[in-house]
Amino acid sequence: MGKPTGFLEYRRENAQETEPKDRIQNFNEFHTPLSLEKQRFQGARCMACGVPFCQAGTMIAGMASGCPLHNLVPEWNDLVYLGRWEEAYKRLTKTNCFPEFTSRVCPALCEAACTCNLDSEPVATKANERAIIEYAFESGLVKPHPPKVRTGKKVAVVGSGPSGLAAAMQLNKRGHLVTVYERNDRIGGLLRYGIPNMKIDKKIIDRRIALMEEEGISFVTDTDIGVTLPAEKLLKNYDAVLLCCGASNPRDISVPGREAKGIHFAVDFLKAATKSLLDSGFKDKKYISAKGKHVIIIGGGDTGNDCCGTSIRLGAASVTMLEMMPKPPVKRAENNPWPQWPKVLKTDYGHQEAIALYGQDPRIYTTTVKEFITNKRGEVTKAVLVKLESKKDEKTGRMAMVPIEGSEWTVKADLVLIAAGFLGSQKYVTDAFKVERNPRTNVATKPDGYQTSVPKVFTAGDMHRGQSLVVWAIREGREAAKEVDEYLMGYTNL
Repeated sequence: MGKPTGFLEYRRENAQETEPKDRIQNFNEFHTPLSLEKQRFQGARCMACGVPFCQAGTMIAGMASGCPLHNLVPEWNDLVYLGRWEEAYKRLTKTNCFPEFTSRVCPALCEAACTCNLDSEPVATKANERAIIEYAFESGLVKPHPPKVRTGKKVAVVGSGPSGLAAAMQLNKRGHLVTVYERNDRIGGLLRYGIPNMKIDKKIIDRRIALMEEEGISFVTDTDIGVTLPAEKLLKNYDAVLLCCGASNPRDISVPGREAKGIHFAVDFLKAATKSLLDSGFKDKKYISAKGKHVIIIGGGDTGNDCCGTSIRLGAASVTMLEMMPKPPVKRAENNPWPQWPKVLKTDYGHQEAIALYGQDPRIYTTTVKEFITNKRGEVTKAVLVKLESKKDEKTGRMAMVPIEGSEWTVKADLVLIAAGFLGSQKYVTDAFKVERNPRTNVATKPDGYQTSVPKVFTAGDMHRGQSLVVWAIREGREAAKEVDEYLMGYTNL
């Protein structure tokens, strides 16, 4: 703890953001980081707590508190303050394969668990993390390190999202020959096509993939295992197979008019937009247009927010977001104390942009769609909305959100995006490998394990734990790599 009084002397300072009306003109990242000198003061605010909840990564009241990767947060915060950037980089990468990803897209569980939250603002740990890794890249500290010795063992990783990439990096480091298969045309999975470019510029992904290729990892795109390449070939040609295919089944809604044209899953909308941007800067027109349309987004999570920001950039006339649950409080409720994850109102970048452009918050709480209305061409034109209230289900005894009779009203809707979450693994993949699934349709394993019901087949990430965060996917990939390594070698030093 280089500055014992730092948390008293320095206020939290965030990166500068481009004004909403300016940044919606493009799909570029819009945060301008602090200078390294200013960032040092943010490192000084870390108290080096006796019990650092920021790095605990434990479950409290069913929610994660602190970093699932157990990042050595106080240690590298102190090194940031001392200006020892190279040491900070080495300390950071002991636990995190991809700080350049998490420092952009992670909701910062570390900051939510920061002790400074008790009576002040948390340490800017996420920004410190980004400063460390970007300094390391700019200074030439991030170099390829191919393993000096190869084990002769071959591992196939199916899926190139954060869990697959993390596992591939660890297994390659151990000396195994790793091939990563991706069904899309570019590597990155969720990072590439599930998260918009303004949150993570795809050049950041390309930069890391190039390094991994130099380290000896092979990447194969446009290959859908179980469709274009039989699972049997992987089982025959590799000593182990690790499935990291994500939770790719979007949750649907069942209301009259659902079959109308103009109603899409959020994942399809976001993927098409990013692919068209990368392929041609939208010149190919191969995306779902929002220009001049009244957009309804069903779901108020991160995906819904990304749909909001993307719709605005594509020229939407209006954006309305429907959230089934009540509006969260601005501050923690008494039954949600620190260091639990704060269940409070979060106004993210897409919401900010909608407020700036349309003059009001796009979110409507305790509301859902009752019916879609179409024109003669079968295109959605309106949505009938209905208010919800919480009532106890007499059969199950559980509380549920149910419609309030007589509360319906109608709004314009030219484009509807369903961002209601995801439901487990895709059946054609699990059927191809003949692995068992649990009742939640995730791939089944032993508790805290990653080996499936099929010999030499393992799984990790959202496919294993269900829809979750990038940081959890990285942790799963790293832990699964340890289990695969032990299976192959009889022991592991990962």
